[in-house]
Amino acid sequence: MPTVVVTGATRGIGHAAAVELARRGAELAVVGRDAERVRATADAARAAGGDAPVHEHVADLARMDDVRRLAAELLDAHPRIDVLANNAGAMFTSRHVTPDGFEQTFALNHLAPFLLTNLLLDRLTDSHARVVTTASDAHKGAVLDLDDRQSERGRFRPGRAYSRSKLCNVLFTRELQRRHPAIAANCLHPGVIRTGFARNNGMLARIGATLVGPFLRSPETGARSLVWLAVDPAAGELRGQYVEKERPVEPTAQAQDDRLAKELWERSEQLTTLTTRARGERPGIDSPT
Repeated sequence: MPTVVVTGATRGIGHAAAVELARRGAELAVVGRDAERVRATADAARAAGGDAPVHEHVADLARMDDVRRLAAELLDAHPRIDVLANNAGAMFTSRHVTPDGFEQTFALNHLAPFLLTNLLLDRLTDSHARVVTTASDAHKGAVLDLDDRQSERGRFRPGRAYSRSKLCNVLFTRELQRRHPAIAANCLHPGVIRTGFARNNGMLARIGATLVGPFLRSPETGARSLVWLAVDPAAGELRGQYVEKERPVEPTAQAQDDRLAKELWERSEQLTTLTTRARGERPGIDSPT
């Protein structure tokens, strides 16, 4: 019975994946920003019939202090973590800065999974775990300038910031696998999904999402690759892959740039103050942000 942590589990593919993983017998740690929605997802997972425990964790992953607190909770609650599904993510129609001083899209979509994975790394390595990160085909429209990771130059473009963060997800997966071969790190494109994504944005975005909704894939369909990467025996053989419809596909050339992946990792360490010394204390949990 694997123990699976799912972030962004209260809507869309995260919710669908949590319910399906519970149905298959996984012990779940459900993570979301809103306590009521976390409870609703946990109740749906418990009702799916797998009979394994379902744990509830509330955290705003756009805040690095909440990421650290969540990591401490997970380490205290779970002596073994077999799968970490980094699924939380969003697109925002205007530029917001978090209390840590980071652009919100970059903080939530990249820095949060980067930091959480690193804080759990010893536990994940001991378990020979799988790390599954929800990326997107949107990365194909991105060009990553490491000197403008946080969209500070010129007019803020929501789609560009989102695409760039998804490219960071693919590069993160590649470098995570290179640095830590004991785990299986892979990422996925879930397709264009009917989800609560537009609720983070304004009225026009919500109207647009309503109009195109009937033409999008269901959350359950989008969750298939996530669930497959998390628990399927065949998927356990994959290392550092970008997956679509339960099969590896080629990401863009920049997403396969090992130099860029290494430099993004190093700069992300600096931004999250994830130093070697901090990791040695208690996987960085007590380090300042």
